[in-house]
Amino acid sequence: MHPELAAAGPPRVVVVMPAYNAARTLERTYADIPHDVVDHVILVDDLSADETVEVARRLGLQVVAHRQNRGYGGNQKTCYDTALAEGADVVVMLHPDYQYDATRIPALIAPIVEGERDLMLGSRFLGDPLAGGMPRWKHVSNRFLTEVENLAFGLHLSEYHTGFRAYSRHLLETIRYDRDSDDFVFDQQLIAQAVATGFRDRIGEIAVPTRYFAEASSVGVRRSVVYGLSTLGVVARYLLDRAGLVRSPALRPRRR
Repeated sequence: MHPELAAAGPPRVVVVMPAYNAARTLERTYADIPHDVVDHVILVDDLSADETVEVARRLGLQVVAHRQNRGYGGNQKTCYDTALAEGADVVVMLHPDYQYDATRIPALIAPIVEGERDLMLGSRFLGDPLAGGMPRWKHVSNRFLTEVENLAFGLHLSEYHTGFRAYSRHLLETIRYDRDSDDFVFDQQLIAQAVATGFRDRIGEIAVPTRYFAEASSVGVRRSVVYGLSTLGVVARYLLDRAGLVRSPALRPRRR
């Protein structure tokens, strides 16, 4: 068991859902969560135009509703702040669009609970994402960015761009995710921070089946190009910081 969890008894596992217009898929996603393992579920709504908040409250989730749209990264900041305030030892980030298989949560968090990892990714590329309906252009761009990041970070992951992740409390309390973007590149900044602050050998992944269908969230080509360029920017800033050429405060750990 993780050394910080061993003395405190069973870890408190909290699932967070960054939500935007997820009313049509939220109930199915929630039904797949293994509630014998998960202690609490939090949904952060980013000013949805549908009934996401109403559905979440009917299901009994803790709901945090933004008064203005803060973006995907801004939503996750609220997710993690809220989960830590609720006493989470392990935080699972799950998109509520029913694209990722929530029944895999026990396998995702097991290496964190056992003290082997602090960050776990649910990878679509340990299986066959094309068979699950991933567009081919997304497949190609994902593979390219993943290879670039592997080279920069010294890792051998099959995917960095997943919406199904788990974090230890220790990692979230160490990195400065509050300094990250409010946009989609937040996920990649967080990984760069984890590597820069000493968690490189504490990152792992498991295979997770995915589903692509009309109601599942999807980023268009234009936003994907912006995201790809932003990801390359994250890699460049990481490398410049490691080389001592341009200091990046976001890559420093929090002061205790």
